[in-house]
Amino acid sequence: MLVILCTTQMAFAQKYMTRTGKISFFSSTPVEKIEAFNNETACILDSKSGDILFQASIKSFKFEKELMQEHFNEDFMQSDKYPKSDFKGKVTNISSINFSKDGSYPATVAGKLTIHGVTHDVSVPGTIVVKGNDITTNAKFQVKLADYNIKVPSMMTSKVAEKMEITVNSILSQVNK
Repeated sequence: MLVILCTTQMAFAQKYMTRTGKISFFSSTPVEKIEAFNNETACILDSKSGDILFQASIKSFKFEKELMQEHFNEDFMQSDKYPKSDFKGKVTNISSINFSKDGSYPATVAGKLTIHGVTHDVSVPGTIVVKGNDITTNAKFQVKLADYNIKVPSMMTSKVAEKMEITVNSILSQVNK
């Protein structure tokens, strides 16, 4: 019984998760800057296998201007039809990250990013910072709107950039049972 309990403990100790992960995006044109934040992103990482999953509710992105948020949800992202975006993949260099030693480790994640109902393979460099029983995932990358069938109305092309800069900064806690 003790061996089963210890094995279960070890299995859970290899997972990190959050429901309050942070993802933001930014775009800038000579006419307008657009920035939104989502602090309700779910993420789970298996430190043994490197499997990682992020899931974000589209309606959880918050804008400085209410009208921008309305256009984002209705016109661009059609968030009633496509309520979530997710990334499913692996930390490809998981063996080089020491989860038992505090520090900052370069990481590369590769997998499938789904936005607006469209999925593409992506590979993104970032860092994993280990501090005690928590880890922080950091990454910054760009997404081309057209790649995900996000159409910009012609009257807004001067205000919305073709690419969005995505920033991930999420603190995950070790799962203990």
